[in-house]
Amino acid sequence: MPYFSIIVPVYNRPDEVNDLLKSLSQQTCRDFEVILVEDGSTVRCAEAVERHSDALDIHYYYKENEGRSIARNYGMERASGRYFIFFDSDCVIPERYFEVLSKALNRHYTDCFGGPDAAHDSFTDVQKAINYSMTSFLTTGGIRGGKVQLEKFTPRTFNMGFSREVYERVGGFREMFSEDIDMSTRIRQAGFSIALIRDAFVYHKRRVNLRLFLRQIYIFGMSRISLYLLYPDTLKLVHWLPACFVVGSLAMIIGSFFWWPAILPLVLYLLAVFVVSWCTNRRLKIALLSVVASVIQLGGYGVGFLKAFFLKVVLGRGRDEAEEVRLRKGK
Repeated sequence: MPYFSIIVPVYNRPDEVNDLLKSLSQQTCRDFEVILVEDGSTVRCAEAVERHSDALDIHYYYKENEGRSIARNYGMERASGRYFIFFDSDCVIPERYFEVLSKALNRHYTDCFGGPDAAHDSFTDVQKAINYSMTSFLTTGGIRGGKVQLEKFTPRTFNMGFSREVYERVGGFREMFSEDIDMSTRIRQAGFSIALIRDAFVYHKRRVNLRLFLRQIYIFGMSRISLYLLYPDTLKLVHWLPACFVVGSLAMIIGSFFWWPAILPLVLYLLAVFVVSWCTNRRLKIALLSVVASVIQLGGYGVGFLKAFFLKVVLGRGRDEAEEVRLRKGK
């Protein structure tokens, strides 16, 4: 019986699954099984599974499309490990990941953990720019798995794990916006320990183009209001920053038509994003794309946040659970 059960929901990503499985086959610690749940894909990853079946203990399931949370729960019901690990299908796992994780849990056991993500050298320039915007201290991306200063650390399912005991007491994921934040909140409320293991990082490809990234981040903004309706005390000042960016940027742009220096704070901020990205990635193109990705990250999140706040809180419409499921299925 393996100690870890790796659970991965999949939808139409055979190439990415192949990269994920290849990276798992190269782990220095192999005390795990892999449970792939194909969530109604029209382009299946069976060939990638077969390619790595000799090197890995893989359990492959196909089910109708119901959403990522239901797919993860389906996998947990069939897992035999004592500790469940969750990756997104677009992740690549460093070869010492489970060695690092095992040592960390042996030193200081935690019921639930999360880890950061990073960009691999092989990623495209767009993916590296998106990764920068999602992890930089100059954006609210700093709270997504790598920082703990801005709010209580909240594991995300691109790199998250918890014990079987957590699952048996708290239950599985709910099919909703930001299901991983909801799950982490329920775990914390149940009295379990949660920790960030900084050295247990993954390479996360994220979206392959800026259009898909915009859609994803817009839904993230809407999801924060859904979480607020469920857990009012979880809405922090930091979650308002993208909305302030949207309102402030519009005010500066409009104001610049009457007094041109009004735009300077926005220009200086974007210049800072450019310079830090250039110093980090050492590529002019990635630095330029990082500016665009950061505007999309803050702007898309802010617009989604403001729209959801107005409709669900100001107008009192509350959560539309059917809409949340619809937007998440097949994504």
